[in-house]
Amino acid sequence: MPQYKAPLRDIQFVMHELLNAEQHYDKISAYAGTNRELIDGIIEAAADFCENELSPINHSGDQEGCHYDDGVVTTPKGFKEAYQKYIELGYPSLAVSAEHGGQGLPGSIGNAISELVGTANWSWGMYPGLSHGAIRTIEHHGNEQQKEVYLTKLVSGIWTGTMCLTESHAGSDLGIIRTKAEPNEDGSYAITGEKIFISAGEHDMAENIIHIVLARLPGAPKGTKGISLFIVPKFNVNEDGSVGERNTVRCGSIEHKMGIHGNATCVMNFDAAKGFLIGPENRGLNCMFTFMNTARIGTAVQGLAASEGSFQGALMYARERLAMRSLTGPKNPEKEADPIIVHPAVRNMLMTQKAFAEGGRALVYLLSQFADIVEAGDNEEEKKYADNILSLLTPIAKAFLTETGSESAKHGVQIYGGHGFISEHGMEQIVRDTRIACLYEGTTEIQALDLLGRKVLQTQGALLKDFTKIIHKFCEANKDNAAMAEFLEPLAALNKEWGDLTMQIGMKAMQNPNEVGAAAVDYLYFSGYVTFAYLWARMALVAQEKLAGDTTETDFYNAKITTARFYFKKLLPRTRSHVDVIATGVESLMALDAEHFAF
Repeated sequence: MPQYKAPLRDIQFVMHELLNAEQHYDKISAYAGTNRELIDGIIEAAADFCENELSPINHSGDQEGCHYDDGVVTTPKGFKEAYQKYIELGYPSLAVSAEHGGQGLPGSIGNAISELVGTANWSWGMYPGLSHGAIRTIEHHGNEQQKEVYLTKLVSGIWTGTMCLTESHAGSDLGIIRTKAEPNEDGSYAITGEKIFISAGEHDMAENIIHIVLARLPGAPKGTKGISLFIVPKFNVNEDGSVGERNTVRCGSIEHKMGIHGNATCVMNFDAAKGFLIGPENRGLNCMFTFMNTARIGTAVQGLAASEGSFQGALMYARERLAMRSLTGPKNPEKEADPIIVHPAVRNMLMTQKAFAEGGRALVYLLSQFADIVEAGDNEEEKKYADNILSLLTPIAKAFLTETGSESAKHGVQIYGGHGFISEHGMEQIVRDTRIACLYEGTTEIQALDLLGRKVLQTQGALLKDFTKIIHKFCEANKDNAAMAEFLEPLAALNKEWGDLTMQIGMKAMQNPNEVGAAAVDYLYFSGYVTFAYLWARMALVAQEKLAGDTTETDFYNAKITTARFYFKKLLPRTRSHVDVIATGVESLMALDAEHFAF
């Protein structure tokens, strides 16, 4: 089982050299003074916790899984103890405003820590991870009493949170949920229904669990316009803030899953459970988007974590495993064979993992900075602009990073060969754990429809233009830099093609709306590869500038440029196949009648 090692140098590169974190924070009055010493100190401490507390219980947690006994869920050995240390270190409160008991640090630092936690032990990280969305939802939409009762305990980590959205018949179509909310005389509501796939819905790590639940009020309109949002605690809360009697919400079972065995995925039964309306009636889905956007960024982090974790394990093995000789002659003549890292096929897989991990880190951290501005920016125009960029990039990040994470995990098994298929090496666990990331918080296909249909076509390309202008300005600003030509020329061409491709799809969709569905997934992949190309070009430029100065880290910066070159030569050409598929349109997809599909 590979021992996780936090990629601190690359995190520092992205935060400080690529994205200029200190300057970013100083532009936001709420975060001004968040300096590099503070940032690095927090991240280094988190790295120590993740390497020494979470990574050692990752494999054992997968092997043991959660235990279910008549509604009671017990987490794997070591999980509860690690959570108590996490609370003691103050991580649950890190990126929450001081007004509600938090430390008031930027969410972008919190997301960097989420990467460390997720790569070290994704299953464990889901327990505190779900709380962040609950905190944000109550913080943004709860009334003062709700904030007073629930936020302090959630922020401290003493209580944890969940989101209870889907039902067995609904999946991602939340407009058809059936859970109902009947008004009580005391102003509360009786919540009745069954929710499925509730991550961290029941466990033994916190004294109370606060469920954020979607349900329908009597007489509510059909569809998504008739959904309201409710706070439903596992234990009711006394007037003095202490835990009271058990509420009538119960875990009916936990799922037997492909992966993330250390996290309890629960069926939650609400039997006239006492709940409290949060936000306006019938506006629950709007309020929940606060939660869902946070969760989608968090899921993008899982894709990054899969690429990083599988790369670390595969690189270690490829350096040590001996098999065959290099085609250009022995590289290790004193031994019976060469290490497999000398073989081009293995190099291709390792470089793909490395490019996806480091490109994914750049995208998540960039996204996080825009989220900082939306959350706490001082200028309304800048906040609106950041929100537009965030709206466009979130579905790209969620879907593209999880799909590339899944590909990276597959490469990790492949590099190990038969040993990768054996559980003791830990590589197959990454494949199993990360596969869910392509599904929850909206599947890749749903994210693709959101990107192309809602974010691009419904805005008549306005959101896309905001981002392609950023890329265009970058290319123009550096067009006289001969050393950047190998990156800027293909990037500029693809950036223009992005707009042209969008227009072509839009014209076809005017004749047949199914053209959007036919093109969406390939369009998302195209968008993801171009977005990564922009970030890799920026990273290459930073590395060139550092090498031109006085640096002792020539190997690190040369590796950046080499990886950027690999990305542009070996991965970016994948855009051509996606363009070709989009051009074929919808006809072949819909030609076969449903009743003629054969088994």
